[in-house]
Amino acid sequence: MENKETVLITGASSGIGLELAKVFAFHKFDLILVSRSIEKLKELASVLKNDYEVNVQVIEYDLSKSGAAKGIFNKVKSMNLQVDMLINNAGTGIVGFFHEIEESKDLEIMQLNMITLTEMTKLFSREMIKRKRGKILNVASTGAFSPGPFTAVYYASKAYVLSFSEALSIELGQYNITVTALCPGATRTNYSKNAGKKDMPNAMNPRRVALAAYEGLINNKKIVVPGIANKILIRLPKRLVSKINFKTQKKLSISKR
Repeated sequence: MENKETVLITGASSGIGLELAKVFAFHKFDLILVSRSIEKLKELASVLKNDYEVNVQVIEYDLSKSGAAKGIFNKVKSMNLQVDMLINNAGTGIVGFFHEIEESKDLEIMQLNMITLTEMTKLFSREMIKRKRGKILNVASTGAFSPGPFTAVYYASKAYVLSFSEALSIELGQYNITVTALCPGATRTNYSKNAGKKDMPNAMNPRRVALAAYEGLINNKKIVVPGIANKILIRLPKRLVSKINFKTQKKLSISKR
């Protein structure tokens, strides 16, 4: 019997989002893929339709812009589609000393990682509440568990995502809606390059992260931390982890700072 549920995934054109799209398509979920890279989305949609015989819709949108969530929500409604599972995967960051980074960069991080994610969750959870069912996956980070010197705003934004998700898992539970926070560590995606740093030598394959996320979401886990090393990391004292973060981020930085 085919699965008729639909999953909306933001930031689906690369990295973890792309792998999540593949995993959900394999399990016969229909998809709504969102990104500003429309050509990559169209190419991915074509592959998923042919390989897994699922319905795939694509929406071109820059989620770092104000009002993006409302625009996406209205687009989905105009297409007469129902979102059964929402995956807020899109995110961004930058490395460097806080006082040296342009204010516009900080605002972009907060808009995408926090504000758009919050607005997406509010808009689509209201529809889920009406149906008394649904699932939400918010992508945080192992950085959510400790301060991140040299990536201060990014780590803080992910701490927000984790706290927000844990709170909503309690609020929305009464409506048969689950909320899961995915907290990956270093992963081989475009994030490092865009943030101005090299990949960690031991960075995880995004496929492994996506598989862990899928399993956790389906099994109603509140927090998913992929990988043994990451599970150990988040249990270390914050003071120690902060020092490690600072040294590591500075070492990996490819900027002129």
